Amino acid sequence: MIRALLWDVDGTLAETERDGHRVAFNQAFAAAGVPWRWSVERYGALLAISGGRERLLHDMDTQPAAPHGAAARDELARRLHALKNDCYAALVARGAVRLRAGVAALLEDCQRRGVALGIVTTTSRCNVAALLARVLGAGWAARFAVTVCAEEAPRKKPDPQAYALALAALGLASAEVVALEDSPAGIAAAQRAGIAAVHTRSYYFPDVPLAPLLAAGPSLGQTEGWHPAAARAERVSLAQLERWHCAPRRVS
Repeated sequence: MIRALLWDVDGTLAETERDGHRVAFNQAFAAAGVPWRWSVERYGALLAISGGRERLLHDMDTQPAAPHGAAARDELARRLHALKNDCYAALVARGAVRLRAGVAALLEDCQRRGVALGIVTTTSRCNVAALLARVLGAGWAARFAVTVCAEEAPRKKPDPQAYALALAALGLASAEVVALEDSPAGIAAAQRAGIAAVHTRSYYFPDVPLAPLLAAGPSLGQTEGWHPAAARAERVSLAQLERWHCAPRRVS
């Protein structure tokens, strides 16, 4: 029996990366007078680095106009990241980012059945609040039994810190929990915490070279294209997740 469902945010709850965070970073660069812009392709490569501030520092190694010295780079990254968060909140407020298909219905499944919900992300709490207040309403936080963000888990995925904190807060064993993730780093973090992971493929992470997975598929809003196969229905339900969870086999 699944007693809790733990959700990653970026790419999993919503396709935030390409048209949300990437656009916000570019707006922050322009606002700060920094001559950098991240293309769709470049941002995809940078997603191998977990954390926006860490991504900025990594990219500075390739930028001729980047400041010299660690202190100057840290200060610029801090300033750009704060600007980016403001730009992202404005984009979300305008409706630029929405929940992925099937997400809202699966959240409702869990609430009806008394299955706890959790957010487990290493993005900033302000980004989570901006998105979920827009797509779930002002009372979004009450729907989640635990919310772990970058502020609580500074060690980024694939480190399992965020998942370990969520398990401790819920008082549950890893075998009672399922994680929904889109990225290799997120899946690895869940697995290292002993949690079975479902891979919902996203724009930037259409596949992951990791095993074993509970299941992998294109969207919670459809049952076609999942492996192991899902029962024919309009969407992936909590009942379908439980069938996968009870099965002895895991997809690799």
